[in-house]
Amino acid sequence: MHDQGETDEKRMRLRYAGVCRVCDRELPARTEAIYERSNRTVRCLTHHTSPAAAISPPATPMPTDEARDAVEATMTVDPGIPGASARREFERRRATREDRIRARHPKLGGLILAWSDEPQSTTAWDTGADGEERLGRSLNELAGDSLHVLHDRRIPRSRANIDHLAVTPNGVFVIDAKKYNGRPQLKVEGGLIRPRVEKLMVGSRDCTKLVDGVLKQVDLVRDIVGANVPVHGVLCFVAADWPLIGGAFMTRGIDVLWPNRLYPRLMSKGPLGSSELQELHRELASALPPA
Repeated sequence: MHDQGETDEKRMRLRYAGVCRVCDRELPARTEAIYERSNRTVRCLTHHTSPAAAISPPATPMPTDEARDAVEATMTVDPGIPGASARREFERRRATREDRIRARHPKLGGLILAWSDEPQSTTAWDTGADGEERLGRSLNELAGDSLHVLHDRRIPRSRANIDHLAVTPNGVFVIDAKKYNGRPQLKVEGGLIRPRVEKLMVGSRDCTKLVDGVLKQVDLVRDIVGANVPVHGVLCFVAADWPLIGGAFMTRGIDVLWPNRLYPRLMSKGPLGSSELQELHRELASALPPA
């Protein structure tokens, strides 16, 4: 943003809605306009140069702090699209492979693509996106006054993202959705003589690094909402081989469970009120934009 003409004036994108002091035109939030510091008014870009000789209508002051709070309270939050970034990455990788094969084999490229499978490194993104999409649809159906959700949020200064955030009366739930084959289970080593080590296994696959990832996300969200708001970490395995009875467990403070076990926790009553939930929802949406 740059000063335009007099030092009293500044061309800027409005954070709040206003009215042009010259022509009474309504200026929605995020509209580019000229802000006049001395009288705290705005005018539209049609009046780029201040009409000093004109008789101006009564100045319309910028919103007060109370008005700003009221505007922010009604701001629409973009909840994001479940699995959007994973789906984009899958489509990008698939298109890149197709272009590469067709370039190398102009005549046989279509046949090669028809008779060959996508590499696992590509299909993993499709599987991951499907898991996030399935869980996200269910969370959207549950959302209401006592449950606000955000999906596929970008972590600043990182290529990573947070799959889902649920703002509930019992705090914020950081939810990592996974669609893995096999049965999740906790494997404990040591404990008496040797240090206790907990490993998250899915079938025969060591998935302990997933717990590390959620713990980092929980710390990030806690820094945003403050120490007074409980933050819960969840690894939610969609379509895994869960037993008919039991099966859910906790490791290093992270809940490992399946969707139907998660939903009642999100819907349970707690100390946070509706206004607090809305404020937390907006705060998280602002700090963690859609990926």
